[in-house]
Amino acid sequence: MAGKRGALIVLEGVDKAGKTTQCNKLVQALQQSGQSVEMMRFPDRTTIIGQLISAYLEKKSPLHLLPSMKKKLEQGTTLVVDRYAFSGAAFTSAKPGFCLDWCKKPDVGLPKPDLVMFLQLSPAQAALRGQFGEERYEIDDFQRTVQQKFDQLMKDPSVNWQEIDASQSIEDVHREITTHSLNTINTAQNLPLGELWK
Repeated sequence: MAGKRGALIVLEGVDKAGKTTQCNKLVQALQQSGQSVEMMRFPDRTTIIGQLISAYLEKKSPLHLLPSMKKKLEQGTTLVVDRYAFSGAAFTSAKPGFCLDWCKKPDVGLPKPDLVMFLQLSPAQAALRGQFGEERYEIDDFQRTVQQKFDQLMKDPSVNWQEIDASQSIEDVHREITTHSLNTINTAQNLPLGELWK
């Protein structure tokens, strides 16, 4: 690696916790501070693959794909990611008959995030937010099970998890996320990129 690499920063959480809003605000704040930064969404609904995944989430088609980000990170671009492999594992293993360890296997070896911020919000609070229930996985009992799976994932000491109280104001959540992110960018720039779950 010739220069300083970008950080891989992921925002996770149950549905309607504010991940997309906070990703957008973080990217804007980092750009204003002079950082090279891009936002990625899983799924990225602006691409054909993302539209197919979106169709699945909206109960139309069964597909799943996670793109590689290594090149951008090595070129010094920080990536702010709206959901990552953790969501795939948590949401899939929340369905009957799927074990969490088995659900993690397809994503072993992906670029390991330097920071994963979990936006903590109860299913009851999430249900009060707009458009809850439009996607396949937004059923209250299911969201509780997803939360339990995320709780299990957050016990992994090899991943840098930070829990953020998403019931705070948007600006308070943003300040906390930005502080964690700037610290992580400074720390990660001289470290090698790790591999997830290896």
